[in-house]
Amino acid sequence: MNVKKYFVRALHRLQKGPGYTYKELLVWYCDNTNTHGPKRIIKEGPKKKVIWFFLTLLFASLVFWQWGILINTYLSYNVTSSLSIGFKTMKFPAVTVCNANPFKYSEVKHLLKELDKLIEAALERILQPTHGDTITPLLLNGSDNASEGLDLALWNQIPLVLIDEHDKDNPVIVEIFETNRTAPGNGTSPGNGTALENGISPGNVTAPGNGTAPGNGTAAGNETAPGNGTTAAPPAPSNTTSEEKKYKLAVKLCSHQGSNNCTYRNFTSAAQAVTEWYILQSTSILSKVPLQERIRMGYQAEDMILACLYGAEPCNYKNFTQIYHPDHGNCYIFNWGMDKEALNSSNPGAEFGLKLILDISQQDYIPYLSSAAGARLMLHQQKSFPFLKDQGIYAMAGTETSIGVLVDELERMGYPYSDCTMNGSDVPVKNLYSEYNTSYSIQACLRSCFQNHMAEICGCGHYMFPLPEGVTYCNNDDNPGWAYCYSSLRSSIRQRQICIDSCKETCNDTQYKMTISMADWPSEASEDWIFHILSYERDMSTNVTLDRNGIIKLNIYFQEYNYRTISESAATTIVWLLSSLGGQFGFWMGGSVLCLIEFGEIIIDSLWITVINIIGWCKGLKQKRAQARYPDAPPTVSELVEAHTNLGFQHEEAGAVPSHGTARGEALPPEPGTPPPNYDSLRVRPLDALGPDSDAETE
Repeated sequence: MNVKKYFVRALHRLQKGPGYTYKELLVWYCDNTNTHGPKRIIKEGPKKKVIWFFLTLLFASLVFWQWGILINTYLSYNVTSSLSIGFKTMKFPAVTVCNANPFKYSEVKHLLKELDKLIEAALERILQPTHGDTITPLLLNGSDNASEGLDLALWNQIPLVLIDEHDKDNPVIVEIFETNRTAPGNGTSPGNGTALENGISPGNVTAPGNGTAPGNGTAAGNETAPGNGTTAAPPAPSNTTSEEKKYKLAVKLCSHQGSNNCTYRNFTSAAQAVTEWYILQSTSILSKVPLQERIRMGYQAEDMILACLYGAEPCNYKNFTQIYHPDHGNCYIFNWGMDKEALNSSNPGAEFGLKLILDISQQDYIPYLSSAAGARLMLHQQKSFPFLKDQGIYAMAGTETSIGVLVDELERMGYPYSDCTMNGSDVPVKNLYSEYNTSYSIQACLRSCFQNHMAEICGCGHYMFPLPEGVTYCNNDDNPGWAYCYSSLRSSIRQRQICIDSCKETCNDTQYKMTISMADWPSEASEDWIFHILSYERDMSTNVTLDRNGIIKLNIYFQEYNYRTISESAATTIVWLLSSLGGQFGFWMGGSVLCLIEFGEIIIDSLWITVINIIGWCKGLKQKRAQARYPDAPPTVSELVEAHTNLGFQHEEAGAVPSHGTARGEALPPEPGTPPPNYDSLRVRPLDALGPDSDAETE
């Protein structure tokens, strides 16, 4: 109770406004505020009051509208980019060099022997002259010498097929290899549920055994092709020229061997199809080879790096750090900064950069795996993983390639201005490249996200990416449908978008812009002595073992020490917001911060009045309830005392017999209120009524 009284008194003390009603408070505010408009409303005549009221309401609305726009602009956290140019001694970038060919063919030939025989036989059949309008499939159980010793099981895991597009509305699948054949040119139309990628729709192809094959009568129901079921003879259109006879090569991918749930990845060129097919098959084979064995089969640093010079200091292959890259085999990184401090460049210019002579041994390339010859190189930051397939460049054999470097430093603002990350710790994707002890990058995150999805959906990991814990690499023996799953996942827009949404850009990044120029090296006049010296230094023999097709010279240097910094800054600050809000308020209403304080004070006073009115209403409600309980005036204390001493008032005993006017068995209701006083008790009582203990005097 004491707390309640104190609170009520505090409310009355705090309410120091000009009145205790809303009208009095509003009139006082309009008369005393420094804001233009309200004062004119109460002092002008009736007509002007209306005009000033609407003008004040209009401009107040404009102020709030402008304030809403300004606050929304501030909360959008826009940034502005600024470019500044500086000059300083800079760290030389990390340089990663790899061979375009991942393995020496002489070292992996025994692993790829069956694969090479299959692709050679397939190319022979693809390039054969057509008989009439068809390509004749190779009969594996026939007398053809090319069919001897082929591993059909390896072929059927991921086969190549031909797509006959004489009738573009009804393309026909022609098997390259067949085990049984009664007529040349047997073809197969894609089964139900299969799709031909790159524009060929399954709806335009007749399913085998369900009706008619395109271009001729009924489907041949007694002939079967590997993995497809019924075969049908391809059409023989008339009056077609050789230019109109088109066959496309496609890779057939099925969820499991013998399944009709297949997809066809067709290509415009057979060269692309063969390379893609060979990569899928070789990936399956090499994934089962231990890492140390794969490193041994690659190009070693002492064989690849023939000469090295950094500025005026000589260097050799021992100054490079070796890592294994699935795309390019053994790669070597100069100035990675893992074990030693990063090197500084003393001066700009070609004389103060890195000079390398590399031997790519082009004669030992894998024929069907590496169609490009040269060295793959990349410039990147220290302690970052090199993603050469995305950011690397090629250096051509027989040339001297000069690379001038310019540096761009990017500085992004973090949350809430952008969704960048400092070190990847707030990214929900587990970085699989952390095993290399490298820094976070968006490329590492995207590949880790894809590999995690593939391990979850396909049950195995792709050979080109690091493995999550407890997962093995995919291969045809343990995971027959891995290629189908991988192709579906790679082409899935939904999965790609999930990874893009999960990964974040780094807040600080350094990019190296390159200016590349090339010249033939060595020249015809100097190639004899250069090749003699380089061959002798490599093999300690007078025999010339190097030629123009295997030698590359690289010059990497800073063009200048000017570097560019592209930094972000907040486009709107709290100072900008306050000044803009004040400018709009002053322009439309002629007010200031003190006017806002006045308005706040009136709001507080209105709240106090409201609280006091609520308290008064509660008190009145309580009094009304008390009056309802006591219809008459409540008895005084003396009346209550007298009622308790009234000897004429007797309580009814329990179980008393009711009066004759009351129904039998019904009790009388209790008498409400205080019992009436016994007025006879006010009279003087006779002496004989006094008891023996009475204090009255006796004569």
